[in-house]
Amino acid sequence: MIGVDEVGRGPLAGPVVAGAAVLDLARLPEAIAAGIADSKALSPARRAAVLVAVGPYATLALGRAEVAEIDALNILNASLLAMHRAVDALLAQLDVGPPALVLVDGNRLPDWPYAARAVVKGDARCLSIAVAAIAAKQARDAEMAGLAVRYSDYGWERNAGYGTAEHRAALIAHGVTPHHRRSFAPVRVARHNRGTGGG
Repeated sequence: MIGVDEVGRGPLAGPVVAGAAVLDLARLPEAIAAGIADSKALSPARRAAVLVAVGPYATLALGRAEVAEIDALNILNASLLAMHRAVDALLAQLDVGPPALVLVDGNRLPDWPYAARAVVKGDARCLSIAVAAIAAKQARDAEMAGLAVRYSDYGWERNAGYGTAEHRAALIAHGVTPHHRRSFAPVRVARHNRGTGGG
């Protein structure tokens, strides 16, 4: 059974990243399971610690959709595509047949051949979904922090591309980078005002 979740639907910049996770629940110690929580409720250090702790009991994979795909497909469809890619990557890693069931956080399922169930607030109800979300958030936040080294005006190391006041002000002041989602309204407005930013 695979748990799947995505992160990065709301930001104005960067990819959307999905995680897929299989946990060996029979071997997973209760103390470790008790520390698994909604990725948004955990600090970066705590998320990293959870991933280390579950490592011996989990198989993880990531999938993503790039900014160009988000702009072409819309964010919902790009998120579903990232989930599909994450599950395909996990199955390739495991080298097994179709999963018995894929549990997907939210109320929409990707268009795939797998038996699946949408689980609203799944990251609070299912350990494998929560671990998938933690892995995806750690990877995406690290990527945005890396991009912040080059594009230093937007605060991505702090806001991960979300539309904070700092980020929106930087968009107006410095313009749009190649990593901004041009289909999102605040980016469209800034693009008309300034053109392409350099960080």
